[in-house]
Amino acid sequence: MKRARKFLPMAHLVLALGIAAFAQNRGPGGRGGGGGGFRRWGGHVGGGDIGIVYTEDGGPVDTETVKSAREIASHSTGTPTWTNTPGFERDVFTFVRTMWRRAADSSGISYSSSPMGWITDFPDSDLNLSFRLQQVTSMRTDPDGRVVRFTDPALFDYPWIYMVEPGGLELKPQEVPILRKYLENGGVLWADDFWGMKQWDNLARQMKLVLPNRQFVDLGMTNPIFHCVFDIKVPMNKLQTPNYYQGRQSLYPGPRYGITWEPYHDDYEYGGEGAHDMHVRAIYDDKGRIMVIATHNCDNGDGWEREGEYDDFFHEFSEKRAYPLAVNVVFYLMTH
Repeated sequence: MKRARKFLPMAHLVLALGIAAFAQNRGPGGRGGGGGGFRRWGGHVGGGDIGIVYTEDGGPVDTETVKSAREIASHSTGTPTWTNTPGFERDVFTFVRTMWRRAADSSGISYSSSPMGWITDFPDSDLNLSFRLQQVTSMRTDPDGRVVRFTDPALFDYPWIYMVEPGGLELKPQEVPILRKYLENGGVLWADDFWGMKQWDNLARQMKLVLPNRQFVDLGMTNPIFHCVFDIKVPMNKLQTPNYYQGRQSLYPGPRYGITWEPYHDDYEYGGEGAHDMHVRAIYDDKGRIMVIATHNCDNGDGWEREGEYDDFFHEFSEKRAYPLAVNVVFYLMTH
């Protein structure tokens, strides 16, 4: 495959890589086509999939009409804009965020799972990652991104979808068979930014509803997904990105120096070790294709969303961890 041999200069990110171009073209239907625990802003919480919900700075989002990240104002340092060649607007990779209902608090739902739910890190993470993919690779990306419900027929136009904070996920009965069909027809789901064993167990239960005969398996650092673009040779925990408050505290002497996990997430008992180690797990189909990938005990979304706020956070977590991992994951999933 032909590799890009140069990349455009960037304001902050300097990542030397070559990556094969690919286009979205057709979705699985065959038609063309974080962070820190329990948080509230201004008395409003996200997490719902009806009516008005609010971003992390209290910006309103109408769940009935929102279609893209570009419609929503940035709550970080602003998001870039770009265009693609006229006539090739569909020959792009699209960051597709899924909208879903957060489960009600109960014994099976972690008290520390974010009440923001699906809207966490929105819209900055979606647009920043899309821009970095566009700018440092030969990949063309959608400058607007997309938001879909599992019941939206447009879901099947996109081969890749993203779910944030799935530790509080509750699929509706009508969503289960649709998501199953999407995954079995070639689509892939990335679940990111959830911590502790109780949150893991909730995601695993929800995926068992969708794919009852399949199991998650752990991916070790020798897996080709970690070497397809960036040759990532560090231990798994050196890829761990915490929320940006925790990340900055980890870089300077103090009580949280060197701590990149989020220790306040419950592990059935407070102070458990379930949030300590990062895991990348996947569900495969019978042909060895990844259907679901989960980055557990890691907040990649803050690495994309908060990249411009602090140089120290950017250089340690966005540049070294969240972006290289995301580029590898997206490239591998879209080419295998």
